[in-house]
Amino acid sequence: MFATSAPQSASPVPPTPWPAPWPGAPVHAEVNVPASKSLTNRYLLLAALAEGPSTVINPLESRDTELMLRALQQLGAVSERVPDWQGTGEHAYRITPIPFSGSRRRPGPGDSGSGSGSDPEADAGTEAWAEAGVEPRGAEARGAEAETEERVAVDCGLAGTVMRFLPAVAALTGRTVDFDGDPEARVRPMGAVLEGLRALDVAVTGHRDDADDERPADSLPFTISSPAGVSGGEIAIDASASSQFVSGLLLAAPLMRQGLTLRHTGETVPSSEHIEMTMEVLRDLGVSAASPEPWVWQVSPGGIAPFTVRVEPDLSNAGPFLAAALATGGRVSMRGWPQSSTQIGRRWTQLLEQFGGNVQTTPEPSGSTCTLTVRGGVDEFGKPAVSTPGTVTGTAELTPTVAALAALAAEPTTFREIQHLRGHETDRIAALVAELQRLGARAEETEDGFTILAPARSAATVRTYADHRMATFGAIIGLAIPEVRVEDITCTSKTMPAFPELWHAMVEGSPRPL
Repeated sequence: MFATSAPQSASPVPPTPWPAPWPGAPVHAEVNVPASKSLTNRYLLLAALAEGPSTVINPLESRDTELMLRALQQLGAVSERVPDWQGTGEHAYRITPIPFSGSRRRPGPGDSGSGSGSDPEADAGTEAWAEAGVEPRGAEARGAEAETEERVAVDCGLAGTVMRFLPAVAALTGRTVDFDGDPEARVRPMGAVLEGLRALDVAVTGHRDDADDERPADSLPFTISSPAGVSGGEIAIDASASSQFVSGLLLAAPLMRQGLTLRHTGETVPSSEHIEMTMEVLRDLGVSAASPEPWVWQVSPGGIAPFTVRVEPDLSNAGPFLAAALATGGRVSMRGWPQSSTQIGRRWTQLLEQFGGNVQTTPEPSGSTCTLTVRGGVDEFGKPAVSTPGTVTGTAELTPTVAALAALAAEPTTFREIQHLRGHETDRIAALVAELQRLGARAEETEDGFTILAPARSAATVRTYADHRMATFGAIIGLAIPEVRVEDITCTSKTMPAFPELWHAMVEGSPRPL
């Protein structure tokens, strides 16, 4: 029976506010940040879809990636942690893929169409694999036995990459899969990805507490069921609320019998770098993936060969550390910065300069990475001087870090085209404005963002709303204003469990004022 009550802690204990370190002097540090969450979860998912065991080296280990691993295990994958991969000192995960049902096959005769209705060739799945020289595994080899497998439950936590990427994978398995997550996750938008699955003849059943439940109809919790797998074809969705809707369907598309052509019907897609990342990862793994025109993506059917990949650092999570240079008038360096990346954090090199930073890159011997050095500006008295471009647009998940810098600038800053942030871990627009005001800044919401009219001036306890980026926002402010506290620093475990230790090390390793 599906549980419709929200997950509750047996005895919730209010977190102890974390005193944000205040250096009282410029920060001078070299930092290293863990691997990219966005890339880690894409690689783990694709490893679970591959035709044999794959290895993901240097993956991020955090709550979001642990939720992804556990969910993939629930769907049938097996993961093994390798603490010292080939003597390099790097950890890795060895993923044995999910044993899929008859939907997982190479396309056979007659596999064409619009993506609606049952596929008469589904029963020929085993023959199609045999013709391709691939031995069927799991439910595909067992035939009708797969339909009797027990239903499973997936805990999404507050991870958008789990709640939006795995419904399509669940449909591929042919099993009945229940999805739920944290209370905060139950209000995050899910409609477009579920509408897309319905267009592919996947049964999606919502579960609401009662008729007065004000949550969107297409939100957690819900159940996915598609005994025949997913045929694929051509569908259209409105992904204006999240690029993850697009990525979640594209990542599963290689195992759809007809592949997938996906069209976005809205005016724009936020964080389009994440779709670029998805397409590049698919192509790097040998999948035929293309975008023949704006807002249209095509992924051809076919198996994913086993692979070994190393995950690059998380550039979004590097942002708060690099911003420390501007907040304190200091210098922060980071080795291993990718010369080329699809991560949205690649924007830091331009954004930090817009707020008065001096950004330099020094090539490293590998040729694919560089050392990034950021220096903050100072005024005539040697005090930190953060400037502002006046207006910033489409900063997406980088917004809380950029807002912390803008809150230290003397002139106003307006953030535009970030309305989708209302559907992130929390309503980030409302949360940022509320906490800026708590810190003595003048700030107000706008139709598609917010404006900071006057800087933060006073200490306060910054509320975090179970949002890791609100916690790092508070930590940055605490570099410039003494006695700032962060309500719940442990929520950074979502993407960087070691954040408090790394932050203290950065501050404590810097020269102290005489």
